[in-house]
Amino acid sequence: MSATRPYSPGDHGPGSGDEPAAGDRRVRRLSLDGESGIVPLARDFTREALQAWGWLPAESADRRAAAEDVLLVVSELVTNACLHAEGPDEIALFYGDSPANKVLRIEVTDHGAGEPAPRTPHRAGRPGGHGMFIVQRLCLDWGVVRTPGVAGKTVWAEVGAPA
Repeated sequence: MSATRPYSPGDHGPGSGDEPAAGDRRVRRLSLDGESGIVPLARDFTREALQAWGWLPAESADRRAAAEDVLLVVSELVTNACLHAEGPDEIALFYGDSPANKVLRIEVTDHGAGEPAPRTPHRAGRPGGHGMFIVQRLCLDWGVVRTPGVAGKTVWAEVGAPA
């Protein structure tokens, strides 16, 4: 898993199918700029998307676990933006439900200059600093996208869809 690659394998970045009308890929975006209660707001937004996309209500323990993983990853990414980057500007969810693209991509955009990374070495008993370790463990892949000349970044993470 990488924090330096801007896109996962097979994803060639913006314009490669991440628009609402493109193929079988579904997109939902929520502006978080200036909002209060951002973490619960982002979780509720994600829960609604998971319901619309058939992940919830879960038909099995595996499906329920996958949905809970997505909600936890959203919480961690949004919390990191709150703690380390003056808060998130936007959360975007991308989901392709074709057999070849059963991945949910989460993107959280902020104005921060820092580089998220799992705390090394990871110490389970130490308070705080577990967010990116959790993201790394639960996701297929994750990384950071930066646009030259523009402040901030987009932290993305991908979770495999349940069977």
